[in-house]
Amino acid sequence: MHLPKDLRDELKTPLGKLIKNSNPEKEQIIRQVCSENMVITVGDATSEILIKMGLIPFLQLVDGKEKRNKRNLPTDDSVSTLLHCKNPPGEITQQSIDIIKESLDSEPPVRVVVDGEEDLLVIPVCLFAPENTIVMYGQPNEGLVIVEITNQVREKVQNIVNLMK
Repeated sequence: MHLPKDLRDELKTPLGKLIKNSNPEKEQIIRQVCSENMVITVGDATSEILIKMGLIPFLQLVDGKEKRNKRNLPTDDSVSTLLHCKNPPGEITQQSIDIIKESLDSEPPVRVVVDGEEDLLVIPVCLFAPENTIVMYGQPNEGLVIVEITNQVREKVQNIVNLMK
């Protein structure tokens, strides 16, 4: 599936609650959310924030890039399951969807290393993650988005998928 240009602006609107980088309670909010829920992170910087706090996500999707610049993958020696997929920028591949589904049934903590770009994979993650799971991803130059998976979130994401080509 390809993301049409007219949908890009819609995806700039956070799917959940945006915690600004400048929020002095950001770490406290993250710790609270992680103590009560299964957590999935999408993005290298987001995954790294949690790992450095000693909070290991159930699933982390990373691509070795930050704002499209090459970077090292977050260091996490606790990963039990390592999976790989290809996902070009601006797309969601069937392989990525299949790997996300597989990862949710794998021995945690799980890391999916994406060859390409993981940004849009927040969409299938929100579709297939169990209800009440927390999905975290970065909002470039703004902060961290925290999404609790509910039927309402799934409907919103499914509407986006329906508009993709």
